[in-house]
This record gives sequence, C-alpha cells and structure tokens, in this order.
Amino acid sequence: MRPGGQPNMQQLMKQAQKMQQQLAVAQAELAETEVEGSAGGGLVSAKVTGSGELLTVTIDPKVVDPEDAETLQDLVVAAVRDATHNASALASEKLGPLTGGMGGMGIPGL
Repeated sequence: MRPGGQPNMQQLMKQAQKMQQQLAVAQAELAETEVEGSAGGGLVSAKVTGSGELLTVTIDPKVVDPEDAETLQDLVVAAVRDATHNASALASEKLGPLTGGMGGMGIPGL
C-alpha cells in the first residue's frame, strides 16, 4: 500500500493477471481429467470430464432386461448424476482456492 492507504494498482493488476493464469491452467486440467460415477452397485457407470462433459456410459449386461427398461433408465441417470457431482466436487477443490476471494469483486473471467 502507498502512503495514505491507497493500494498500488499496478501491483493489484499483476496479482489479478497471475490469478487469472492460474485459473486458466486449473480449468484446462479439469477439462482433461476424467471422473467416474456409478449406480446399482457398479452395474451402470458414467465417465465425465472434470468440466462435466459426458464421455462414456457403461452398462453391465446383467442389468439389461427388456421387460424393465425403466430401471435401466433410472440407473443411467443416477450414474451420470453421480459422475457430474464428483466432477463438480473436483472443480470446487481445484478452483475454490483461486476464486474464493475474488468472486464478488467483479473481475472478468473469475
């Protein structure tokens, strides 16, 4: 801080740029990280990226019953929700320290 309590704007801008670069790196890492979720004791699993993009759904043949498609549909939805929840938790873990103190400051990109 300068005398009189005024923050050094150049220093604040450098800090903001550094945080923005760290955030971009963390977001890129999330996009490349695969996170899995499952339902039905592992009979249905889903894989998403850390940013939430659905990659695969795997269904164990034991759960495929033409007479009960509704249960399979429910298991697929539950597995995707689980994977998405896990991806969201990972994103909070990785991005939280970078965005926690800046979210309310109106800095673009945060």
